[in-house]
Amino acid sequence: MSTLIALASLAVLILVLEIINLRKTIVPLTLIGLLVALGFNICDFNTIDSFYNNMIVVNKTTTLFSSLFIVLTFFIVALGQSFYKEQYDKISDYTSLKIFLLIGAYCMVAFGNMVMFFLGLEILSITLYILAGSDRINIKSNEAGMKYFLMGSFASGFILFGIALIYGATASFDLDQIQLASSQLAMPKWFMVGFVMMLVGLLFKIAAFPFHFWAPDVYQGSPLLTTTTMSTLAKVAAVGGFYKLSLVFFPVMPAHFSSLIAFLIIATLIVGNVMALKQNNIKRLMAYSGISHAGFMLMAILIGKDAEPHLFYYMVAYTIAGIAAFSVILYVCQDKKEELIIHFRGFAKHKPVLAVTLSLALLSMAGIPILAGFFGKLFLFTQALNQGYYVMVVIAVITSIISIYYYLKVIITMFTYKNSDAKTTYPKNFIYSTVAIIAIVINLIIGFCPSLIIDLF
Repeated sequence: MSTLIALASLAVLILVLEIINLRKTIVPLTLIGLLVALGFNICDFNTIDSFYNNMIVVNKTTTLFSSLFIVLTFFIVALGQSFYKEQYDKISDYTSLKIFLLIGAYCMVAFGNMVMFFLGLEILSITLYILAGSDRINIKSNEAGMKYFLMGSFASGFILFGIALIYGATASFDLDQIQLASSQLAMPKWFMVGFVMMLVGLLFKIAAFPFHFWAPDVYQGSPLLTTTTMSTLAKVAAVGGFYKLSLVFFPVMPAHFSSLIAFLIIATLIVGNVMALKQNNIKRLMAYSGISHAGFMLMAILIGKDAEPHLFYYMVAYTIAGIAAFSVILYVCQDKKEELIIHFRGFAKHKPVLAVTLSLALLSMAGIPILAGFFGKLFLFTQALNQGYYVMVVIAVITSIISIYYYLKVIITMFTYKNSDAKTTYPKNFIYSTVAIIAIVINLIIGFCPSLIIDLF
């Protein structure tokens, strides 16, 4: 609970610093505040189910997931120092919104009550709606914000109606009471209908098939740093919340329910990887890539409690590689009107270290051995095989091989050099470079030593 209080205080402090005209101190103090919040969070690591009126539950799982969210926010806020340099008079707004987004993400994994879950979901969602449309003079950003707001509102409506039906069936919002009632009593039909409605909304939030269609347009239209936030922090927060709910509801669903989830996973993997093949815009490519990774994370949700350490490992590997990749994309596209793959041509000739960094990040996402992404997929595939999901694993392996093609397309473009590329210049940016290198080093470390993450459970 101290972590949540620290984050809320930090968000308010940022706005106060703007009022007293200490704008230049906002980002450094925010980074320090996030480290303090991370310290509070780590202090709760060995806590065993500490309840706060059943609204917030603090335990080892909550601590690990929220620590990942804080680290991701730290990187995103650091990147904002350069990204918002032309709008620095609004830096307090952008930074405080990211802290509020983090608060929503924290509530989505620490909730013990469905009301707190929905509150966290809406804090996260409303913040993203604002950030998606924050580039007011860009029509694509306006479109992205409106499209995300309208469709996200429908998804939130489904989740809220589902929660209402579950309350009607169990007479409680507390997860413990819902789990107890569903295991001891014959649940009315609207209990299952309620969870299916929640499932629809949650699949939308993580951009999984068949509710993935918003992601490419919203990712492309949003400011690039907002796309980074959606692809990393927002996605794993939604998956974390979904996973916690699945532990309560999946065991009491009908026998064929797991087959439905397996079908959705297969469809998500196929759609995400196949559609990414023809993309020429790097943001759309990363959007479809994110859809496919949502499919991989859903595999852990289908498997259940045994997959918890492997889901967390996959989240860390995916998001850290995502931060590294987007940091380099921000570097390359910082003065471009569109984020086209062709803009990366010859990049390795000018900035070889960053080109290698982006290459390693993309190869990690593809699941190439030794990198963290490979072990993340390996652990999930092994668990799925042990559960008997052979067809799903075979298709997951095939789609992983397909993903190598579109990731290599970006890598080959970077290492392709023509004489005309000699005139291309890249403004120096210490922050983008530093964040990218730190992130890829972390990815390499957990790739060489997966036990650093797995043994935390």
